[in-house]
Amino acid sequence: MLYLLSQFSDHFGPLRLFDYVTFRAGGAALTAFLLVILLGGWTARKLKALNAQAATRLEGLVPAEFIDREKDRTPCMGGVLLIGATLVSSVLWNQIDDPISIVLILSTLGFSLIGFYDDFMKVVYKRRDGIPGKLKLLGQFLVAGLSVWYLSRIPELSVLMRQLMVPFFKEPVYTGFWTLPFAAIVVVGASNAVNLTDGKDGLATGCTIFCTLTYAAFAYLMGHKIFAGHLNIPFIAGAEEAMVFAAAICGACIGFLWHNCHPASMFMGDTGSLALGGAVGMLAVLVRQEILLVLVGGVFVMEAVSVMLQVASFKTTGKRIFLCAPIHHHFERKGWTETQIVVRFWILAGVFALMALATLKLR
Repeated sequence: MLYLLSQFSDHFGPLRLFDYVTFRAGGAALTAFLLVILLGGWTARKLKALNAQAATRLEGLVPAEFIDREKDRTPCMGGVLLIGATLVSSVLWNQIDDPISIVLILSTLGFSLIGFYDDFMKVVYKRRDGIPGKLKLLGQFLVAGLSVWYLSRIPELSVLMRQLMVPFFKEPVYTGFWTLPFAAIVVVGASNAVNLTDGKDGLATGCTIFCTLTYAAFAYLMGHKIFAGHLNIPFIAGAEEAMVFAAAICGACIGFLWHNCHPASMFMGDTGSLALGGAVGMLAVLVRQEILLVLVGGVFVMEAVSVMLQVASFKTTGKRIFLCAPIHHHFERKGWTETQIVVRFWILAGVFALMALATLKLR
């Protein structure tokens, strides 16, 4: 909403800054960061007072010696602050009447509400698995499906949403209806992948920063007609609003790391992780780089694939491929400390992000 101040620039010149997307992106990041920093301590204390600790998901899956009982006393549902700060900042700095802003805000809110209900069942009713998996998946596909459909109805995106873009290729490799269900699957997959990664203090938060920064760069370039033409990528009018939204996520995540770094004073819970993953997936769909998400979110893909391989191997052969899944627990069993796991996975996330950005010129 603050961009409306640019309309008064004739009376006060500096107000024209609110018309610049780079200024609004910086403002969104700073606003979200300050909200989380300033309200983080109060939120952690309030969650602790409400006894918002969830039953550990590792019980029965990981040997007792590898379960940190101290974490059982750390409040979860910190995603209320993380996602709340993101949405408040986005409403302030995005062009709120822009359809791209609307779909990003509402889809993230939808995923967060699903996660909140899941956390609520864990905290209040002490159900280790929260709401039934099928019900959670149904809700995720409903939010993702409606969001993708809405994007396909935006005139600037109606044609692009039916094209499947592949890294290193200048032209789409497929055009048709099935790109829409595929996009919904990507969004749901990203949501669950981030949820699986959220197992160590700061791990999912830090990796999300690299992902959203990468897609913020894509959104900025695709929203700039000259840059898009030079790089031979689709031009999307209004795509820069996704950059402002991504900046808000980055700012909130950086602020959350202040409270979530080891030892964490609170966890984001499914309220935060499902929403962050859904937001990353929606950004990938919006800039038509769903397949590139395999590289941009390489750490999240590693975590999700390790779980799928472990389950498939155990059910078919009775043997495990990894000492424990998701894969960060495998390295924990190998003797890595929590700090080593988190920092090394951050490094990988940064390398994956740089590799993904390099594909812009390799076409």
